This record gives sequence, C-alpha cells and structure tokens, in this order.
Amino acid sequence: RREVRLAVATSKDLRHWIKHGPVFAGTPFEHVHSKSGSIVSTVVGGRLLARKISGSYWMYWGDDGVKAASSADLIHWTPFTDSQGKIVDVLPPRQGYFDSNLAEGGPAAVLTKDGIVVLYNGMNSTDAGRDPDLPPGIYCGGQALFDAHDPLKLLKRPDKPFFEPEMPWEKTGQYKDGTTFIEGLVRFRDRWFLYYGCADSKVGVAVSEPARSPRSVRA
Repeated sequence: RREVRLAVATSKDLRHWIKHGPVFAGTPFEHVHSKSGSIVSTVVGGRLLARKISGSYWMYWGDDGVKAASSADLIHWTPFTDSQGKIVDVLPPRQGYFDSNLAEGGPAAVLTKDGIVVLYNGMNSTDAGRDPDLPPGIYCGGQALFDAHDPLKLLKRPDKPFFEPEMPWEKTGQYKDGTTFIEGLVRFRDRWFLYYGCADSKVGVAVSEPARSPRSVRA
C-alpha cells in the first residue's frame, strides 16, 4: 500500500503558500495512512469558515472508515484514539449497506443549529456483505449528523445514500462500476454547489435549489 498522508499548506492570497508538512507531525501517528480531510466549518457571510467547538477545531478524515482529529491552530492535529491509544472510527463501514466496503471523508463538514452535517463517500462491497439494491463496487454519497457540541457523538446516519450514479458519465469511465465521489462544497447566492468525481473521468457539480426540495439537480 502506498504511503499517503494528509498535509497542511496556508496562504493569505491563494498565490503564495507555506507548506507545514503532515497534519500529524510530532505525534506517534505522523506516518499513518491518512487522506480525505473534512474540517468542520460554518457559513459566515456566505462563505464556509473553519469553526471551533469547545475550544478546538475538528476534522473528519480517513478512507477505510471515517475518523476524527482535533487542533488548536488548524496546522497541528491530534487523532482521536481509544483508551489503548488506537485510532478509532467514528463512522465505520456497515455490512449490508451502501458503505459496506468503506466510508471515506468528503467535503467540508457543516456546523448547523441541528448538528454537524458530515458528507462522506461510501463504497459498496463486492461480496455477500454488500447492499443488494446497489451494484457491487459502486461509490455513493452518504450523510451523517453529529452532535453540535460533541463532534464524536453520532446522532443520525441514513441507511440509503443521498447521491448516487445515475447519469451515463457517472457510470462509464476509468471506474466502470459507477462513481459519484463528492469532494467540494461551496455556498453561493443561497445555493449549495456540490462538486464530485464521475467514474474517475470527469468532474460534475450538483446544485441544491433553496426554493425547492433538497433533491440535488445535475448541472
């Protein structure tokens, strides 16, 4: 397995960048496989900005199961571990569901009055433990709700994906099992724009209309 690690870079103008290195540098987990960071943010002035909860910033991360980490400065991060010092999943894969093979972090998590909305990617297994209503190996978008005051406390997690491959370009390409891999979330003029990968071959965007139902509309 290739060594993949989350890293941090900061900029004041999006042109000149300072690279700070791996997010877990200085901890026993500096070399742990890590990817797909989703920092908890809130909408301020129409933009998503990182938001502290109980004095810390929080991030959901990981690709074989979603994990959590906290930080005081958005640069140095510490993974959430159990009493034995082992990193644990706060959103693990589930047998028999669309995320039976893996659960992987998606775009920025959003802090709302009802809790922290976490959008993530789920991959269906190819064996008997998969969701029988979906093709084996398919990637879909899932949602979860965590407590607004406790980012480790899961409140709700729907059994079905809210976003899945439907269009031809989402089912054909480098990944022919079908992929809608959600990765970017933008708030613009009272609408949400969700950017996602289509079968590892194209980039698509889904738009949520404020005056309509929350069903996403392909654009």
